Amino acid sequence: MGNYNPDTQLVKELALINCRELGGMPLKDGNIFREGIFIRSGSPHYLKPDQIQEVKDYGIKTVVDLRGLEEIKQAGNPFIGDPDVCYYNVPLLNGNPNDTKDQTMEYLRTHILGDYYIIIAEEMGDRLVEIMRVLLNCKGTALFHCHHGKDRTGVVAAILYLISGASREDIITNYKVSYEYLKDFLAPFIRKMPEDLRHALRSDEENMIKFLDYLDEKWDGDVTKLLMANGLTSDEISQLKAKCIKKN
Repeated sequence: MGNYNPDTQLVKELALINCRELGGMPLKDGNIFREGIFIRSGSPHYLKPDQIQEVKDYGIKTVVDLRGLEEIKQAGNPFIGDPDVCYYNVPLLNGNPNDTKDQTMEYLRTHILGDYYIIIAEEMGDRLVEIMRVLLNCKGTALFHCHHGKDRTGVVAAILYLISGASREDIITNYKVSYEYLKDFLAPFIRKMPEDLRHALRSDEENMIKFLDYLDEKWDGDVTKLLMANGLTSDEISQLKAKCIKKN
């Protein structure tokens, strides 16, 4: 599949944290993931008006917010109600990761993030299907994000890459570099975080390995089986593949 360098996917023109193009990922049969259709990032809630305009000028016409309602209530999203953008909220976490006493955060005191990714697949498969449908049918370039663009965003990116034929090794690499891109931003938060939760602000490769192992064991390594079990049709999967894959 060729040498993969995730640094080439960084979108430095925008002020979003951990902002990356999904395009450029090498795929099987010499194909590559199509550029200009999907962007991933952290939350845009801190953007200034001129930075918001830069996002729209980049061609982003759809925003998929993967955060929970409490997170959005606290931080907001500048694209809610924006007439130039189709905004969707499809939460992949029901609680509030900013609250260390939140049920999910308590769970992560004794489990790795990869265990939570499995919960997303097991308990929120219908939401994953909703996200895939939005991304399939959206206008313009779509931005999907959570808070740091690392975990929920990382799961969605991994699913898109699996559908399209990226290698396991490259998907893990794409996942684990999030912390490298976020390290300076996250440093003050990590210092304040209880020691048994600091791992939740990193992107250790064991998390994606755990998620991919789950897909191997439960779904024969075929993420489309998970999606079809939750309502995505074979036609929709074929259309999504056609949208994502740029043939060699």
